[in-house]
Amino acid sequence: MTAITDSGVVQLISRTSSLQHLNIGGTFITDESLFAIAERCHQLKTIGMWCCRHVTERGLLVLVNKCRKLESINLWGTRVPVDCFIALLTISPALQIKPMELLLNAQNPPPLLHAV
Repeated sequence: MTAITDSGVVQLISRTSSLQHLNIGGTFITDESLFAIAERCHQLKTIGMWCCRHVTERGLLVLVNKCRKLESINLWGTRVPVDCFIALLTISPALQIKPMELLLNAQNPPPLLHAV
């Protein structure tokens, strides 16, 4: 884990308006960072948030609603419920949520689970 904080992310993005790719994975950021990114980074195409355990569904929904060019989001290791992934895809059907197998497993449980 790195020592990047919400205030560091806010400072970073305040200096750019054309950011397209951002990797903040493994940090302790919260929804505060996601709200700032959503307000400032309208050109954002990809964002890595692997192991960002303090982001919530609320922050992700705001991010995807405001960053309409977002193509890919890495949420591996977050504590976001699977229902949130479905809500994100409702907002942006072409969005690639990584690792996608989490979503596929949630929507299509293995045959053994159907037989129970």
